[in-house]
Amino acid sequence: MDLVSRACPPCPQAAFELRFASLFHPGRGVAVPCDATGQVNLDALSERLRSAYFGARAMVGREYAHPVVRPVH
Repeated sequence: MDLVSRACPPCPQAAFELRFASLFHPGRGVAVPCDATGQVNLDALSERLRSAYFGARAMVGREYAHPVVRPVH
């Protein structure tokens, strides 16, 4: 996927990511580091990724699919 989170350095403690897939552009979306329950540490995100996360969260159902928690490979 072409994800916004690739521009942010990965958080070392994050073994999972919360992914918001684009509804209109296959392979695009937003992914942020999270824990196994989908909780995101906002303080650990860059300003750009935090903004993308809030934007994706606000556009669920209109631009992005409901987020999915996935293990980071």
